[in-house]
Amino acid sequence: MIRHPTDRIDPKRRNIISHKKKQFADPTYKQQEYPNRLSFYDVPPTAEITLEQFEQWAIDRLRILAELEACCFRNKTPTETAAHITPLLLKYLPLYSNTSSSLGPQDEKLKLERQKDHYSHFILRLAFSSTEDLRRRFARIESALFKLRFQTDDVRERQAFIESLDFNWEVVPEDEKRELGTHLLNATPGLRRQELEGGWFKVNWEMVPELVESRRVFVKKGKAYVPAREQMSMVLAEFGARLDKGLELTSRALPRLDEDDRLTPILAHLSKNFVTPDSTLADADSALPGAPITAASVDVLAQHFPLCMRNLHTSLRTNSHLKHFGRLQYTLFLKGLGLSLEDCLVFWRRSFRLITDDTFNKEYRYNVRHAYGDVGGDALRRGRGYAPFSCQKILTEHPPGSGESHGCPYRHFSVDNLTALLQTTGVNDREVLRGVTEDVEKKRFHIACNRVFEWAHRGELKRAKEDGSWGAADLDVIVHPNTYFKRSYLLRNGAAAGRGGKEVEMEM
Repeated sequence: MIRHPTDRIDPKRRNIISHKKKQFADPTYKQQEYPNRLSFYDVPPTAEITLEQFEQWAIDRLRILAELEACCFRNKTPTETAAHITPLLLKYLPLYSNTSSSLGPQDEKLKLERQKDHYSHFILRLAFSSTEDLRRRFARIESALFKLRFQTDDVRERQAFIESLDFNWEVVPEDEKRELGTHLLNATPGLRRQELEGGWFKVNWEMVPELVESRRVFVKKGKAYVPAREQMSMVLAEFGARLDKGLELTSRALPRLDEDDRLTPILAHLSKNFVTPDSTLADADSALPGAPITAASVDVLAQHFPLCMRNLHTSLRTNSHLKHFGRLQYTLFLKGLGLSLEDCLVFWRRSFRLITDDTFNKEYRYNVRHAYGDVGGDALRRGRGYAPFSCQKILTEHPPGSGESHGCPYRHFSVDNLTALLQTTGVNDREVLRGVTEDVEKKRFHIACNRVFEWAHRGELKRAKEDGSWGAADLDVIVHPNTYFKRSYLLRNGAAAGRGGKEVEMEM
């Protein structure tokens, strides 16, 4: 009888390692080096960061991706997109080249920037791998961000990055170039005969679909002959292919995260924000400096309200009443404008003109005071109350029912009712209405709102850009109703004075 050695693993059986040994095993590495500015994000990070960094880094990257997606939806040219995104990148996700520091990639500031870029990518990859639609959108916008950075990278560093990736590209030999010389010249627009002697690569045509679509390469037997000057298309195709594969693998690993009650709520919140990015409104950004907003001035200021708040205001004036969530949404909006608690109580009492003082005090007064933080709540929130609702919160929470007026008209109205509401506010341009309808059908609700804002303020925006008083960072996509109001008011009533912190005289 032949005895097999006991320490030998049966090739037909899996070598199962105890999950405890896996859980407590030392990681193969902890701190990753970042020799290049650009990255294909092939290796996930394993070093420790705080939960605050985990969430904030992801939110900062999400802001950039949301702006990029908005530029694509608005059909901005690459030059316009770069001009709009560059200041935002410097603010939220800076990524400088090695030549910006005498220490090169060893500079601590560069290391921190690249670590934030690395981690934020993988955090959002976790958040947006759950569905096919989210994976497709994330891959498209990440590819756009990589392309923007690739084009602006230092030439030498870019070439060093490409060489570090060790692509399996087949170099076209000299004899084949001579044999196909005429075809290569005819099939490649703008190619000079001198450039024919340069480097050429032979790849599967699926790797360069945009070059094939625009008829900029010669294709033979399924292979595309790409000149070295079109290297960017091949790099982008490789980046997209690897990212798609990585997202698919991440989606399979997502069920393991369900046990971690620290990360799951953050990731769920981030994925919700991909409908429209969330926005927190700081006290310094909410009210207009020096503008005396009172209960009597709300009717006049309504011309600067976004459609959701204008609909609430119109319903309130028509019916002399709003239901609970409508009152809460509108109260917090007015609070964000700088309306004091006393004036807000006066405003609601005058608006509810069909009820007695006693009924108002019993049924509605406490709710207004609670929203302002004057009563109720814990000690930490006392005095501040609730924050004004962002677009993301209005879109995703408490959809309106019968007889209710809150919510977002772009999401919760039918197309016919939305068009009628827009026309009552003065939006009669057919192209704008058609664009809004397309945005709504594709669930780009915040883009539809921004489209209406840009049309309504087209003259003021043009003047602000011409005189340089508003930069790209001041005109990013609006994702908060109070931001909509403030930007509208400042554009119509002396933008420079209001943005500079001087007093703004309220028009009555």
